[in-house]
Amino acid sequence: QVQLVESGGGLVQAGGSLNVSCAASGRPFSSYAMGWFRQAPGKEREFVGCVTWSSGFQRYADSVKGRFTISRDNAKNTMLLQMNSLKPEDTAVYYCAARSLACTSYKGDYTSWGQGTQVTVSS
Repeated sequence: QVQLVESGGGLVQAGGSLNVSCAASGRPFSSYAMGWFRQAPGKEREFVGCVTWSSGFQRYADSVKGRFTISRDNAKNTMLLQMNSLKPEDTAVYYCAARSLACTSYKGDYTSWGQGTQVTVSS
């Protein structure tokens, strides 16, 4: 099992940028696929993006493609979600998640979750 802790959320104006981080402990990133999900008030938790570290394969939701990028810092065992050109509809609690197999967009496939970090985009 891996323990995940998100950080870096906050308030930003539309069109701005923000990075959120996910620190992992327990096992190295290389043994997992990692995903980012988000949940806005009154809505279902939805897929944002994911990466299979062993192959480098990445996948993003259409709503964030070209604006969001997932990367990692191996030395710190930390995953980063870089968010650019933010829109008010990106406002949500952002969660990182891990699973032992390949990257998928289905939240039910992930076995470890962080507590979430709030991202608010003002218009």
